[in-house]
This record gives sequence, structure tokens and C-alpha cells, in this order.
Amino acid sequence: MYPPEPWHLRGQMYLSIFPVPAALLPPLPAALRGTVRPVTVAGRAVVGAAWVRYEPGGTLSYRELLSAVLVHERGRPRATILDIWVDDVRSRDGGRELWGIPKELTRLRIEPDGTGRIRAAAGDGPPIAEAEVRPRRWPGRWPLRLTVVQELSHQVRRTSVRGRSTLAPAAVTWRPDPDGPLGYLAGRRPAWSVALPDFDLGFGTE
Repeated sequence: MYPPEPWHLRGQMYLSIFPVPAALLPPLPAALRGTVRPVTVAGRAVVGAAWVRYEPGGTLSYRELLSAVLVHERGRPRATILDIWVDDVRSRDGGRELWGIPKELTRLRIEPDGTGRIRAAAGDGPPIAEAEVRPRRWPGRWPLRLTVVQELSHQVRRTSVRGRSTLAPAAVTWRPDPDGPLGYLAGRRPAWSVALPDFDLGFGTE
């Protein structure tokens, strides 16, 4: 059984931003199509893809790979998760039933390799994606705030995310399977990447 919301989570995140032709993205669920629109520039949507390691000390500890698209709701920025995989059944079930996040189960590895780099891979057989992360660090902690919108029971579910994190530039080399579910990122270099080491965030409402 999954924990009730809110989930208080802590860990490490490695996020890249990609400009992707909007026509290549999976369609949004029907309930969202009437409420939000992807933010586009010259026909390209803004897609964030991230590797996340949620660590002990939070509500759950597990690993995650996700992609999300920047959307707007009457001019207000939101994020909608397109594809997401986790390696914990409670996270999958809670994400789906509490917030409409379409989590799937898979094997994930997000680990330092002893050279200052992070190696990441997702997939039970052929990898969904692999990545190599070279993070740096800036001092200070910064506030994090966004609203995630998903379809839940044919309705729009808005979920608040709040927290704080150190921010640092990072170089991330992505290798998604061109024929896999993240094929829309294959062959693309991120416009920029950032590490969020030692983040703390709350997902959901009291």
C-alpha cells in the first residue's frame, strides 16, 4: 500500500531541457487537451527529462526516469508528465491513484562511477535510455515551485510541488533508444542541463 499525500521526498536529480518538435510528442490525455496547451517556440515544445534518486529520509526511497512537457493553463505555466518509470511498486501505485501520473515499473540504475560522474540506465531488457552525468556545484539553496497537471479519472488533477535544492550546472549525455518510448529525444542534445543535489520537496497537499 502506498503512503497518503503529501509525500516528502529528498535526493538527487539530474534534469535536461530539450526543444522537441511538438508534432513528435505523445498526445495529451483528452481531459488535458481541453485545459492546457504545450508552450511552443517555432513549433518546438519544451521537454524536461530527468533522472531522480529519492533517498532514505523521505516518504519513499526509489529511482525514477521521467519526461515532462511545459504547458500553460490560461497563461499560467504548468508541467505535464509524458513518460515515467520507477523501480518501486508503492511509488507506481501511489503516483497513478493519487495524482494521475502514468508511472510504469522498470529496473533503474543511477550511481556514481568513482570518477566524479553519474551513470544512469533504465530498462528490464534493452535500455529505454542511458545517460552519463558530469555535475558541478554552486553554493546556496534555492526554492523550487511548480504545478503538475495530469488526467485522473477523466478529470484534471492539479498537484502542487514545493521544495528547496542546491543548483549546479551539469553536462548530461543522453542515449535514449530511438525505437523506444523516449524516441522523440533520440539524437537530440539538451539545450541545457542542471543538477539538483540534496533536494527536499513536498509533493501533494496536506
